[in-house]
This record gives sequence, C-alpha cells and structure tokens, in this order.
Amino acid sequence: MQTSPFLGELIGTMVLLLLGNGVVANVVLKRTKGESGGWIVITAGWAFAVMIGVFVAKAFGSVDAHLNPAVTIAFAVATNDYSHVMPYIGAQMIGGFLGATLVWLHYLPHWATTPEPADKLACFATGPAIRSLGANTWSETLATIVLILGLAGISSKNLGELAVGVGPYLVGMLVWSIGLSLGGTTGYSINPARDLSPRLAHALLPIAGKGSSDWGYAWVPVIGPIVGGIIGGLLIRWYTL
Repeated sequence: MQTSPFLGELIGTMVLLLLGNGVVANVVLKRTKGESGGWIVITAGWAFAVMIGVFVAKAFGSVDAHLNPAVTIAFAVATNDYSHVMPYIGAQMIGGFLGATLVWLHYLPHWATTPEPADKLACFATGPAIRSLGANTWSETLATIVLILGLAGISSKNLGELAVGVGPYLVGMLVWSIGLSLGGTTGYSINPARDLSPRLAHALLPIAGKGSSDWGYAWVPVIGPIVGGIIGGLLIRWYTL
C-alpha cells in the first residue's frame, strides 16, 4: 500500500481524535488515572494531539495535514483552489469517527462506572458552558478565525524551511493558546471533524449508560468553524497572498 493525501488526512485525523478525546476521557471518566485532572490537562492534551496528528498525516502522505474541514475550506478560499475540499473532508470525517471509536474501546470498562451521561458525551463532542446558540456560534467562529490566521503565520511563506520541522510544534502551541484563552465557552471544537464524526460515533456505539447525543446543538460546532474558516480564508486572500 502507498501513502496518499487522502490516507494522510484520514490517519492523521484518527490519531488527532484518539489522543484529543482520549485526554478528555482520561480526565472526565471515573476511576481513570487522570480523573479530575482539569482544564489545563485537557488543553495540553489536545495541543499535543494536534501536533502528533500533523506529523502522522505528513508521514502517511498529506503534505497539507489539515485534519480539519474548516482549515481545508479556509485555504481553498484563500488560494481559489477547491480541488482538495471533497477528498480531504471525506478523509477527515472518516478519521474522526474511527478515532472516537478507538477512544470508546480504549476506555471500555470506564463507561459503566461513570454515572453522568453528559460526561460520556463530553468524551466525544463539545458542548457549551452556557447554552446560547448565537453566542456559542460566535465563539466557535472567532476561535476558528484565530486558528486560520495563526496557521497562515506559521506557513512556509513566513518561516521558510524552518516550517517543515518546527511547524507542527507551533500548530500545537496555537491550539493550546486557543483552548486556554477562548475554549471556556464552547470547548473550542474549531473543527467539524472533531465534533460531528465523534458525535455520530456516540449515537451509534453501544456505550454503557449513554444519554442524548445533543443533536440540537450539533450544528453550532459545524457552522461556526466553517464560517470562521471562510472569513479567515478571505482575510488571507485579501491581505497576504
């Protein structure tokens, strides 16, 4: 088997979700070694998950290593090249589902020991601290704009060859900063594949004692990042290309 951009996006996103939702499960589920580790542990774990996911995506054939439909859309808008949109997003959504499934399998004995259905859903999908759909969508949009602008700053255009080796570490730091500063409102999905695919996995998997998958909120971490990606892509197109 050969590497390819599709495979890179799929495997990279799978690893991203395995490690990212894995750290949430480690903190939230009962009787884990990391139980009650707190927000700092979750944001750090997600930052490292993104960093490793980028490295894995590149190793399996995706030079772009987007791992995120909002990023793919943003750079399609920025460059006016939409040829990668459908294959990348398809791979990312599949990878997100597989990564979430692996989290379920890895923590299999802990679902039954965790009484709150909301805690179990949190190991798959994001949710708001205060439910206000307009404000929640704005939070996801703004955080995604920051993500896109940060990625533009980390690009090879600005860092040259240094971006190849250092870029994934800086991307991880960027996501860490977003989580620490902007993530407290909605859990900073900033990535439809990070939320929609795992939410679908939550709905389909036989998770012990699970409750609702909260489909009434599910559009927020999809529409917000996509709008943010489009705005970020336009800003890059207008001011940096």
